[in-house]
Amino acid sequence: MAKFIIASNRLPVTVKKTDADFTYSKSIGGLATGLKNYHAQNDAVWVGWPGVAKERLSKTDQRTIHTTLETDYKAKPVFLSEEDITLYYEGFSNKTLWPLFHYFAEKTEHTVPMWNAYQAVNQTFLDAIDPLIEEDSTIWVHDYQLLLLPGLIREKYPTVKIGFFLHIPFPSFEIFRLLIWQKEILLGLLGADLIGFHTYDYVRHFLSSIRRILGLDHHLYQIKHEDRLIETDAFPMGIHYDYFAESPVEAYDKKSDHLILSVDRLDYTKGILERLESFRVFLEKYPDYHAKVSFYLIVAPSRTGLDTYESLKESIEKTVSEINGAYGSFDWMPVWFLYQSFTQEELISFYKAADLMLVTPLRDGMNLVAKEYLAAQAHHHGMLILSETAGAASELSEALIVNPNDHDGVADEIKHAFEMTPEERMSRHKIMQKRLKRYSVTFWADTFMKRLNAIEPTVKTLKQEEVLDLDAVEASFKQASRKILFLDYDGTLMGFKKHPDQAYPSVRLKKRLTTLAEKPGTDVVVISGRDHQTLENWLGMLPVSLVGDHGLFIKKKGGAWKQMITASDAWMTSLRNVLDTYADQMPGAFIEDKTHSLAFHYRNAEPDMLSVKIPDLKETLRTMIGSEPIEIQEGHRVIEIKDQRINKGQATYQFTNDHDYDFILTIGDDTTDEDMFKAQSKGLTIKVGFGDTAAQKRVRSTKDVSALLERLES
Repeated sequence: MAKFIIASNRLPVTVKKTDADFTYSKSIGGLATGLKNYHAQNDAVWVGWPGVAKERLSKTDQRTIHTTLETDYKAKPVFLSEEDITLYYEGFSNKTLWPLFHYFAEKTEHTVPMWNAYQAVNQTFLDAIDPLIEEDSTIWVHDYQLLLLPGLIREKYPTVKIGFFLHIPFPSFEIFRLLIWQKEILLGLLGADLIGFHTYDYVRHFLSSIRRILGLDHHLYQIKHEDRLIETDAFPMGIHYDYFAESPVEAYDKKSDHLILSVDRLDYTKGILERLESFRVFLEKYPDYHAKVSFYLIVAPSRTGLDTYESLKESIEKTVSEINGAYGSFDWMPVWFLYQSFTQEELISFYKAADLMLVTPLRDGMNLVAKEYLAAQAHHHGMLILSETAGAASELSEALIVNPNDHDGVADEIKHAFEMTPEERMSRHKIMQKRLKRYSVTFWADTFMKRLNAIEPTVKTLKQEEVLDLDAVEASFKQASRKILFLDYDGTLMGFKKHPDQAYPSVRLKKRLTTLAEKPGTDVVVISGRDHQTLENWLGMLPVSLVGDHGLFIKKKGGAWKQMITASDAWMTSLRNVLDTYADQMPGAFIEDKTHSLAFHYRNAEPDMLSVKIPDLKETLRTMIGSEPIEIQEGHRVIEIKDQRINKGQATYQFTNDHDYDFILTIGDDTTDEDMFKAQSKGLTIKVGFGDTAAQKRVRSTKDVSALLERLES
């Protein structure tokens, strides 16, 4: 059991298998540093992959690693197979999510095997965390490899506190919507209580996707989802400032007047080729700097073996060769391409020596290299050129901010940096360094955790008297000799869909309704606001009774459809014209024509328009209705106009008056179902979801309804 659990794809310690034994090397990265204090707590555990494939380990090896990590590092390994690594990590994480979230849609791959592996590994992480969780545990999940994990944890443990932080950009809605599994990813994230991003741009992009894909509104960065409030905010990640600022490492002995430095791992998002092109333009435009400047291009190997990365490396080598061939001489090489990994101390040596740091990614979640360089520049002699598409640009506005695709602009800023006065350089440095020192990686972690701990539990708990006793319901059902079930359709038997036609009943649902209806002495009534023709097409072949149009049409089992009252349609034409006008003004909204009613659906409409248009529409309708015997009913992002004499409660009497039932079960989720609850209050009435209700009991979702009916059909 653990009070505090950290989950990330990799542990802060890497395990390597040698011929004789195992080696354990600790990470000194930003995440490990930032969470050091929290991980040091006595009952804190870090869960992640140790870095070695499961196939290379015997059962004894796994036990040894597990024991060592638990005892010496307060960590728990998640063992992944080579197939997991290929499909989940190299596949969906880095061939689907990574390129798409960095705006490289053309490099994004969508395959079902990779998606299946991603889901499976997120479930594997839950299985590893599961034994550690207590009721008051706090769990902090990290990064794009585990986007589904918060939702999986929340589903099993509704009251634990969960934080999530995304270390890469969250793309704009127009990019994110390209993802096939967009809804599943968003719902996974919404399992968290607090969702953190590096910048407010990413927060806005996330909230935009939530509104447009899931139809969820937000207020002051709070999202209301089901029965919970989820907070989201920007927490720009810092560095271990003092480590870089106070390092005793000597500066690298540069070989030219001006040393330009860039440090990246090999990745197409880093803009390395574009950076080289900008340097080529600089040499072409400003020949006075020939033989006076050296560009050290440090690129750490990454994801070796993948075609995209091997091709990028070859392109970099070719471009470097072209630049050196065109501008270099016997005693001067403009570009030094260092394709290797350096220790942190070696990088600090380069940072201290560099007169100019080029950090020009095409897209980057934050980019800590820019911050490390500034921290190491205690003497203030160097300058930072920073891409406007790096997350760090929102904090480091005193740097020279550039568009990485503007080669002339970057070339000009290189010259600007070299010609900047020492006073201006120092002034810019001091402002940025003061900010970085204050907002260190420890401050980042503290800020996030304080915010998470301050969040009051928003998971609504059922009142004791509302809790449904499944055993008691099942026993009563089996003991009764004559029973009837009134079941609403949308939001009760089926979850809501973007369009009503998409809520077609599954084979499993139809089989369940049939099984229940064929039980001795059991009547099943599906009672819905949908038009009776749709119900006939979907469920007419089943041995159940159907009620459509909120009770206007009834079809008893084995019988024909009957219209219960004579309804006037005189009002429909004028109101239909009004609805058409509003639908035209609200792209995504549509009108559903029913036999004697109209439904205005706006769940797919542009969210920004709803706050203005919907109140205006309702007021217009109320004004037009006047004394007509019709009413406006509001449901889940739908406004329905119907004859006020028609309601589901009246329809239930058409069945209960026929027989003396000793078991009556009524389930619904919407305001239109309240009439049923009031009419059948002597039976068992159940509300799906929260909000005021006349029902006696309550369940959270359609999943709970399914679980109840599964008990009754067994």
